[in-house]
Parts: sequence; C-alpha cells; structure tokens
Amino acid sequence: MVFAGACCFGILSTFVKVAYQEGYATGDISGSQACLGMCVLWLLYILTRKREGGRGPVWPVLLAGTTIGLCTHLYYLSVKWIPASVAIIFLMQFTWISMLLEWAFFRKRPAALQLAAMLLIMAGTVMASGVADARGTLSLKGILLSMGSAAVYGIYVVASGRVGNTLPALKKSALMMTGSTIIIFIIARPHFLFDGQLSMGLAKWALFLAFFGTIIPPLLFAAGIPKTGVVLGAILMTAELPVAVVTAHLVLKENMSLLQWAGVGVMLFAMMIGQKRSKE
Repeated sequence: MVFAGACCFGILSTFVKVAYQEGYATGDISGSQACLGMCVLWLLYILTRKREGGRGPVWPVLLAGTTIGLCTHLYYLSVKWIPASVAIIFLMQFTWISMLLEWAFFRKRPAALQLAAMLLIMAGTVMASGVADARGTLSLKGILLSMGSAAVYGIYVVASGRVGNTLPALKKSALMMTGSTIIIFIIARPHFLFDGQLSMGLAKWALFLAFFGTIIPPLLFAAGIPKTGVVLGAILMTAELPVAVVTAHLVLKENMSLLQWAGVGVMLFAMMIGQKRSKE
C-alpha cells in the first residue's frame, strides 16, 4: 500500500509542469487539488461511517495534515525554478530526515541493513535523477524550496504513523486533507474559488491531481505506514523517484541515460533489502 501510494505521487510533478504550460498558478493548482480531495474524502467517510468504528482526538491529525499540504505546495513551487529531475533529488532527502527525526525524538535506531538501504537510496537518487548530466547553475531559491518540501515530508512520514491510528482510515485521511487545504489556502490564497478558472480548464487538473495526489495516497499511507513502521515506510516511499523519472520520459519526452536506469535499479534493490529486514 505504501509503495502504491508513492507511485501515485511520482506522476504528479510531470503533470503539474503540463498545467504550468497552460498558464495556471501554483496556488490554484495545489489549492484546487487539496480542496477537491478533501471534499471527496469527507463524502466517502460520511457514506461509510456507520460501518466503521474507532475514536480519537482530531487536532493532531489536522496538524499532521498541514505538513503534506505544505510539502505539496513547496514542491510544486520548486519545479518552476529548477528541473523536475533535480527537484526530486532534494525531495527524496526526506528518507534520512524522517530516519533522523525518528531516532532523535523516539530513540528508534535503524538497523544496520536499513542504514545500508538508506545509503543505497541516496546513491541511486543521484544516479536516477540525472543530476550528473545537469548543466548550468541551479537556482538557490528552487533548491531551498525543494529541501523545505523534503523536511516537511519527513515530518509527515513520522507523524502519519503515530497520530490518529485509532480513527477509521477514511476519517484520518479526510482530516489530514482538511489540514492540508487550510494551510495551502492560508499561504497561497488561491483565486480559483472566485475567478471561474475551474470552468475554464482547471477542473481537469484538479480532478486528476486530487485523485492521484490527495485521495488515493493518503488512504494507502494511513493504512500502510502504521504496519510498515516509519523507516521501512520511508524506504518504500522513495518509489516516487523512479516513477517520476519514467513518467517524465513518457509524457514530457525527457531522455533517460543508462546511468539513470541504473539508478532506478539501485533504488529498487535498496527498497527490497529494507523490506526483507523488516520481516525478519
């Protein structure tokens, strides 16, 4: 479930770039995605809540949801300033960030094999992203935005596995998307609610990005991360990178070198050995 959710996230940056080419602003893209996803999740929960049990505080889940909203918005902003293949490198740093957070705050030290998997992931990330083929000076603003998205993504990975686990998965996901929508509306002040952009073409991007970005992945993560644990969850979520590379190749016709394909293989191998360790 965690792996599938990461694959859904992996296709987003390519289609956000297509939406940019059609002239839509970052706040309208991320805001419409979060808002529509929130509405669908609450509708699904209302329709099924009689068959689900479980109670718990909602404020921690709302706060955890703000991290995924902030991560999404910062990442979408970063790809305006640096290539998507480079932005994904910095976003993938959430793997060791989440590991350090888990170690620092909960004294959960990763196993040696998991540390090795993390190092392989970092090496594979550099290879698969194509950074070795990059030319020119990278925008510092883009780097800071993508690193910021990685930091809050790491917080999300830790928080989502520890808060709201007594709540039904749909309710937890709906609450997280509510927090996500609130923070995006505060920092981005999207205009799509008032200027009719939804009827002029934004709706198709809102539907697509909401389905693959704010509806399916949170449901999968909410159910999967408590069972995998934070460290393995972070390893599996790096599937976002190879999926992003392949999607960019197929949709945007970006070239992939042999080094990039090798990096994809290294990352998949790292995810497999991390999963093997978790079963022992």
